[in-house]
Amino acid sequence: QVQLVESGGGLVQPGGSLRLSCAASGSMFSINGMGWYRQALGKERTLVAIITPGGSTNYVDSVKGRFTISRDNAKNTVYLQMNSLKPEDTAVYYCNADVMTISRRVLSYWGQGTQVTVSS
Repeated sequence: QVQLVESGGGLVQPGGSLRLSCAASGSMFSINGMGWYRQALGKERTLVAIITPGGSTNYVDSVKGRFTISRDNAKNTVYLQMNSLKPEDTAVYYCNADVMTISRRVLSYWGQGTQVTVSS
């Protein structure tokens, strides 16, 4: 079984910064794409950023130039550096990983979510 454990959320003022971390653990052969999603109250979960094992990234337009996704393959960890935060960034942030299991199946796993609140 694979677990994703997130950390780093909290309350921050507009213009501030936060860094989210998500560590994967358990029995797995490798991790393919990793990403961050967010879900604001009353809205659907949407993609924020994704990163391939080789480091290629993609971002939703609303966070380009403000957020940076990165990963440490040796630690099975993905990060999201969030700068110049805006109130509209307030949401529960979830990490996601496409994991190849020991039996060579590819399964998608989710973290438990971490609350990010941007408010003065």
